[in-house]
Amino acid sequence: MEAFVTSTVQYNVAEITFGTPKSNSLPGHILEELTQTILDEGSKNEVKAILIKSEGKKAFCAGASFDELLEIEDLETSEKFFGGFAKVLNAMRNCGKIVVVRVQGKTTGGGVGIACGADYCFATKDSALALTELNLGIGPFVIGPYVERKIGKSQFAAMAIDADFRSASWAKEHNIYHSVSDSINEMDLKLADFLQKLSSRSDDALALIKKVSWEGTDHFNDLMPARIHMSASLILEDSAKESIAKIKERLREK
Repeated sequence: MEAFVTSTVQYNVAEITFGTPKSNSLPGHILEELTQTILDEGSKNEVKAILIKSEGKKAFCAGASFDELLEIEDLETSEKFFGGFAKVLNAMRNCGKIVVVRVQGKTTGGGVGIACGADYCFATKDSALALTELNLGIGPFVIGPYVERKIGKSQFAAMAIDADFRSASWAKEHNIYHSVSDSINEMDLKLADFLQKLSSRSDDALALIKKVSWEGTDHFNDLMPARIHMSASLILEDSAKESIAKIKERLREK
């Protein structure tokens, strides 16, 4: 499977799908394409909501592409890569439309950021999540403000420090997921009903709900340059490269 981003509009809802061969992990060019697609769909008058989903029935998103992280050799390239995650989340926050995210399986790192950037998030019971960046020798600095907004600073710190998976029910209790289903089919039925109702709602009311729900987040823009630099500089260290290579090898052996 080639990496891709596609979008279609039906019944006033823009459906954006991304997919990559390795657990839907995200390389830089897909981050750029996803950002632009969100902004393009958000600019359409007929679009009332945006659905973001990933390909397949297993992992929702494994965060940053390990292959690309291993290839990064200079700070400028590194900052551009991590800035890609910031752009995606910023587009979700500022596109002016309600953003719904569909999580069908496990998600880590930047994938957790996308779930937390949603205005409403559907998931299955198999959609455990974790901030695993510390295992790579970095931290969830770029997605941090979005995760903190949902679960609070203390819980964010705990997730970042222990890097353990939390269950889908935990994520619902802590405001990341808003609906958790026993199966993908059940989730998709609920999602279809939700989007149908949303497509009939007042454009102006939805836009104002979006606006007020993100009040107090303008400072995210000021935080990002320093947050991007944190991850970008750490990933250049030999210890980080060694950690990523070891994890890749373990995954290959499975």
